[in-house]
Amino acid sequence: MYKIGKVAHLLAISIDTLRYYEKIQLLTSIKRTSGGVRLYSDDDLLRIQFIQHAQKMGFSLEDIKQLLCFRDAPTTAKPQVRELVGEKLTEIEAHIEKLTSLRDELSRLVEQCQESTGYCPILKKFEKP
Repeated sequence: MYKIGKVAHLLAISIDTLRYYEKIQLLTSIKRTSGGVRLYSDDDLLRIQFIQHAQKMGFSLEDIKQLLCFRDAPTTAKPQVRELVGEKLTEIEAHIEKLTSLRDELSRLVEQCQESTGYCPILKKFEKP
């Protein structure tokens, strides 16, 4: 069993975040001593790592709540997990398209600025609605 400070150190997470996860019920089985000190098990640490990894993959805390429920019944939840991850993938692909378009536009502006002898084309572009 690990105290909250040890868990925070081991997983590079803030104590406030751990408390918040418990408050919003991402962590539901945290045991406490008679004095109220939180005690985390190895399973709790795995659950926190699951949450951290899902967040790095771009999932919201609400999505993660669902994924944690699916985690309890992985075989039957497979179609729902696939659907949720598919939606996230579609969202990421759309975001990549927007970023690619933005990168291309900024590259063009930098090139135009290098070739320009007058007013800066970048600033001119930003003036347009």
